[in-house]
Amino acid sequence: MNSSHYFIAIPLPASLREKLAGWQRELKPELPFKQWVHPEDLHITLKFLGAVDDQQLNRLINSMQQIENFNVFTLPTGTLGTFGNPKSPRVLWAGAERHPELLRLQQNIEGIAVQTGFKHEKRAYSPHITLAKKWTGKPIDVPNLKNRFTERQSITVNQIVLYRIQPDKNPKYTVETVFDFSGGGD
Repeated sequence: MNSSHYFIAIPLPASLREKLAGWQRELKPELPFKQWVHPEDLHITLKFLGAVDDQQLNRLINSMQQIENFNVFTLPTGTLGTFGNPKSPRVLWAGAERHPELLRLQQNIEGIAVQTGFKHEKRAYSPHITLAKKWTGKPIDVPNLKNRFTERQSITVNQIVLYRIQPDKNPKYTVETVFDFSGGGD
């Protein structure tokens, strides 16, 4: 019986991962986060699934085939922000625009997941790329990141990935299944 944890996400192109890894290197000496996400693990989460058994995983993968009819779209990313207390944030993230196609994709995936037996996510969807988490230092005035890191980069969203989490490895996420979009671009 499989009890691994899984999530569905948009993978990032190497160029964006490299840019964000540069931001991480620059910020690491200044911001005392316990965990900095490995550059290969950077992604935009669409749905966290948690522990999944083999039968439920197979049902989900079969149901997800309909996502392949989704249209390819361009998604602007960039800017930095935080979740949690501004002086000791839980998460440091790079933003992803709330593009209508992204929101439609996420809602479709949420619906498929719920139909397959996963819990509905009650929190509003907030698209982002987690760069670091688990603040460990004393509260400080976190520098104004939005003014410091302003370069934006658009990515082509032409697939989504079902990832398996392997907490004892680094990078932690392995590709389980890729769903390529067959629809046209925007």
